[in-house]
Amino acid sequence: MKTKESIFSIPRSILQENLVAHGCSKFSATQVYDWLYRKFNTDVTEWSNVSKAAKAYLQEEFSFFLPEIVTSQESQDGTKKFLLKLQDGETIESVIIPGLDRLTICVSSQVGCAVKCTFCHTGTQGFTRNLSTGEIVGQLYLLQRLLKESGPETRLISNVVFMGQGEPLHNFENVKHAIEIMLDNQGFFIGQRKITVSTSGMVPQLERINELPPVNLAISLHASNNQVREQLMPLNKKYPLETLFAAIKKFPLKAHRWITYEYLLIDELNNSKQDIEQLCRLLDKNSSKMNLIPFNEYPGAVYKRPSDKNIHWFAQQMTDNGIPCTIRHSKGDDILAACGQLKSQTKDQGS
Repeated sequence: MKTKESIFSIPRSILQENLVAHGCSKFSATQVYDWLYRKFNTDVTEWSNVSKAAKAYLQEEFSFFLPEIVTSQESQDGTKKFLLKLQDGETIESVIIPGLDRLTICVSSQVGCAVKCTFCHTGTQGFTRNLSTGEIVGQLYLLQRLLKESGPETRLISNVVFMGQGEPLHNFENVKHAIEIMLDNQGFFIGQRKITVSTSGMVPQLERINELPPVNLAISLHASNNQVREQLMPLNKKYPLETLFAAIKKFPLKAHRWITYEYLLIDELNNSKQDIEQLCRLLDKNSSKMNLIPFNEYPGAVYKRPSDKNIHWFAQQMTDNGIPCTIRHSKGDDILAACGQLKSQTKDQGS
């Protein structure tokens, strides 16, 4: 018996081609998307305006499986972390982060991560496999549906960040198709500026970045020189800063778009005046902004968070030198849901 492909893996254009090839109308794909992504109804038998032929084909060819919520935790600041079980029993974590004018979901793109950044809790888990497009989209679908079922007054997810477990560009094709479905005006209809892909800097994939829809890009920089970056990110040995920035200079940036550089501020490692001077030489002031992330400690971490005084000083110095710099006020760190704290291994937890 063959394994069915997830219905949540199929961009509407491809679904339309498949349906037409099986004798259905071109409009059938839009009707299916309406039931799935507008009405959040996965019961094909209730799709009253979809032809019998289309429904029979979909039920025969596709799986409607969604991840299962194993556990959920809520932080004091309202951040919610979900441990999700996939069809093969592997687990991932997704996080919903409230903001003043938005509700953001942080999605995972892999089970574990192969990049092995030394500051990241996910890196201690190792790498198991890539997520399928349907497993990536399924995180957003499951949690958005959960919110919709909570009542009409519940705020829905408006923003997506690929900052959960895994290196998104390591799973390039599936992430690309997931973004297409999220952007589709008959699907989730999330705007380009409301989706951010974060990468550790895998240069071959960065050179293909124009193959992705023009969403926001965030580069995990975290150091001003190769020596420190190699300590934090072993990937830098293969793709040092010179190679990384040569690839970045080729990016086809749209008007009024920036490249965000994520910089994890670690006490007595990358938070000095010399680091600021080196960063200002590296970054293009016309297209760069910095998201400063004070290190989020977790059990077993060898690094320490700087003082609040140092964090604010560093941010102000960068801004004064022409690089707009904001401080990410981490949410969910009391439930290990903040940046760099996700780890979904359940075997260690006795499950």
